[in-house]
Amino acid sequence: MGMAIALRELHRSEGHLLHQLLALGERHRDEPEIHHVAGDLATWSREHVRELAATGPRYGLEPEDLSEGGPEPLGGTREDPGEPLDTRSDPDLLLLADLRRLYRMAAGVSVDWELLGQGAQALADTELLALTRRCHPQTVRQMNWADGMLKALSPQVLSG
Repeated sequence: MGMAIALRELHRSEGHLLHQLLALGERHRDEPEIHHVAGDLATWSREHVRELAATGPRYGLEPEDLSEGGPEPLGGTREDPGEPLDTRSDPDLLLLADLRRLYRMAAGVSVDWELLGQGAQALADTELLALTRRCHPQTVRQMNWADGMLKALSPQVLSG
């Protein structure tokens, strides 16, 4: 039962990360590196969502179990209660806020992969363990990209 919960939560969080990456790329189309790299990184999350869905039945989860609580359609964006209102009027501050949100989200997904990997190891599920070892490093790279972009952009934006 615990592994089903971990799988469902990871599937949900990867779906939200996918949504956030796609929304980031669309919202910042005028920033070619952001637009293109976010789209490339979304490919990994899309594949992770597919692979987790394929793994679900082994733990008693059907596709409809995994679709509950999925991301909102791309047209709607979630409001971040921690985001100050004035970032919406300044595209540079909005980009920093979006990258910050992406970083935090990817960090959460990384923790979820870590938990799933620990559970797979405890159950000696070599197939699931291989999945976590393949996918988790990609999530870490997504997180590191957001961190790197924050470090590169924040001095200009915050001091300008």
